[in-house]
Amino acid sequence: MIKQVVIGIVCGAVMLAVGILIGHFGTGKRGTAAPSWVKDVARDVDESLVEKFLSEVDNTQIENNLRELTKVPHMATTSGDEETVKLMLKRWQDPESGLDKAWREEYWVYLSFPDPEKPNKVTVVSPSDTVLHTVREKEKPYTPDQVDPEVVQPYAAYSPAGHAKGKLVYANQGKPSDYSELNRTMDLSGTIAITKYGGVGRADKAINGAPYGVAGVLVYTDPLDMNDGLMSDINETYPYSWYLPPSGVERGSFKSQFGDMLTPYLAAKEETYRIPPSDIKGLPPIPIQPIGYEDAYKLICELDGDPAPPSWQGGFNCTYNYGGPGFKSTSSFNNSEVELDIYNREEVKPSSNVMGFIRGSVEPDRYVIYGNHRDSWVHGAIDPSSGTSVMLEITRVLGKMVKQGTWRPRRSIIFGSWGAEEFGLIGSTEYTEQYFTALSERSVAYINVDIAVFANATLGASGMPSVQNIIFKAAKQVNAPGRDVSVYENWLHYTNKTSPTHGLIPRMGYLTGAGSDYAPFSHYLGITSMDISYTYDKSKTNARIYPAYHTAYDTFDYASKYIDPGFVSHQAVARTAGNVLIRLADSLVLPLNCTDYADSLEEYLKTAVNLYEEKLKAVNISMEPLKHAVTSFRAAVLALEKVIQSSDLANEMPLKVRWINDQLMLLDRAFLDPLAFPDKYAYRHVIWASSSAGKSTFPGLADAFANAESSEQASDWDKVHYHLSVLSQAILRAASTLTDDMQM
Repeated sequence: MIKQVVIGIVCGAVMLAVGILIGHFGTGKRGTAAPSWVKDVARDVDESLVEKFLSEVDNTQIENNLRELTKVPHMATTSGDEETVKLMLKRWQDPESGLDKAWREEYWVYLSFPDPEKPNKVTVVSPSDTVLHTVREKEKPYTPDQVDPEVVQPYAAYSPAGHAKGKLVYANQGKPSDYSELNRTMDLSGTIAITKYGGVGRADKAINGAPYGVAGVLVYTDPLDMNDGLMSDINETYPYSWYLPPSGVERGSFKSQFGDMLTPYLAAKEETYRIPPSDIKGLPPIPIQPIGYEDAYKLICELDGDPAPPSWQGGFNCTYNYGGPGFKSTSSFNNSEVELDIYNREEVKPSSNVMGFIRGSVEPDRYVIYGNHRDSWVHGAIDPSSGTSVMLEITRVLGKMVKQGTWRPRRSIIFGSWGAEEFGLIGSTEYTEQYFTALSERSVAYINVDIAVFANATLGASGMPSVQNIIFKAAKQVNAPGRDVSVYENWLHYTNKTSPTHGLIPRMGYLTGAGSDYAPFSHYLGITSMDISYTYDKSKTNARIYPAYHTAYDTFDYASKYIDPGFVSHQAVARTAGNVLIRLADSLVLPLNCTDYADSLEEYLKTAVNLYEEKLKAVNISMEPLKHAVTSFRAAVLALEKVIQSSDLANEMPLKVRWINDQLMLLDRAFLDPLAFPDKYAYRHVIWASSSAGKSTFPGLADAFANAESSEQASDWDKVHYHLSVLSQAILRAASTLTDDMQM
């Protein structure tokens, strides 16, 4: 005890002495010359450096990067993937434009592949086992890219191997409500369901069907959802436009949880303990296989039964029937069944992240992280290599400044080229698990640029509300490609909303799911995160994503002809994201705006009150604690803003700046609750977790209310009350972190 007291006194004396010295030299009194570090400590972002960065970002360099990255397919752990690892290391270790250091971080991860010796097959077979139709196993080639021997057969990663045979039934998107609707009219036991992409996650299409006895699932991209109804490769689809050709198949990871599944909450190092594969949760329990819409057309248009509801109809020139099950009596497939023969195999393989680092000059223990995954399903020109080509250009320009000695950021910058993202965000998740403590305590923000360019119409961004201001500021400084306005003004034209604080502003999204590598940073660690890209005019197309997504047609040829000719949208994203990065790394006071966070909480509260309060009163549950929490958060924000605005922080004690920055940096951590979502792996952020309720409000409350309203069980209303308490207390905790007085 005495030893602890002595240590405490010594530490306090040291801190006091440091403070006196800083105050003495920082004010420049008594004629004493301030040491050089005083100026560095007070340094703010250099606007001339930002302008220099913007001028040096080169679209031709980005084009060359993309051409190099897409020479061969580079699925995770393949030889092509290893070539991209070497490329990243070469660039980041370049003596003239590289980073301070770069290295490979390896994990041993659980992956799923088709068997090249036994390709997966889908056939229509007669009662006598005669094969009447075989689904195409490889996509039709239009350029040499599609005939590369390393192009992987379309498959559903993590689908179990197995053989399923049964009558075919159309199940819309494979949502729980879809299977429930079908089950009212027929016995689904032993059937094969064919579903459209969309509505629910890939794996859920099989997970939702299995309890009804469905034996296997086919999934396809409907041309109405992706191609605006166009289907002909004679003159309508690629190679004549950006639309998906008839044989195009979307590959993907068919699992519900992110990260390596054998090492939950542990970094997947070679020696790490692994659970038995039989204990993995969230995998399809029955075989599932993706197919092209040319084959789906032949199957769906031959189905028997009654016309499906209008919302179930799609882009084929026939009526989508449900019921049956099986084919029409007039069909050549009459009395036939669909058979799935799936030969997928799982194995643990080494996969690498490539990490780069620029050391900060003033606060080296504060990290601004910029990331993008490197692996693809095939050539991956748009997903993910558009993002990788942008990241390489940002690091080239910043690395050159560092090597020439003209710039070094105030805070450290970490660059992550994540591996095995396509198999469920594995590289980034394992990184956050390995460095959980350091990242939790030291990370300022995470910038994700995965698909940098979906199309070339406008910027799109999602993130925590506190990053809205910095993205807007960066976008105002970048010219919109092909238009005499800024990226910000162009964005405002395409999508906007009215803010109670700022008036008319571009509409940003929230990071509520696990669509890319921001998920482990935002949901698991509570690090303020954002995702930035260029996208399409959604008033002109119904495409849910760019049409060649996860297919063999996502190539340099496709990207350069139909997504971003001239690579000027890539350039705009590089300038915008790089500008955000510099400001987060160099600003004296972190440019994170808590007022915008308060606006979002109040917006969510208003929706929750309108949707739930009347019913909750009827079951004796009060929303007053939640209202009080949101009001307290707004008060704490106003108090902190007053402190910032009333302080001359460039001439204040550095510890005061650090104190304010820590409050801003750690705000999202205060919303974490590790027990809030026991059924959702790694989701701990109570404001931005995923939700199945489809309501723009607090996710845990929305899901609990929907479940209770459906069941009307008292125990489920108790869960609603529980989530209200979790939510209210998390918001109060967050409010308390913004003040030095914890009484709220």
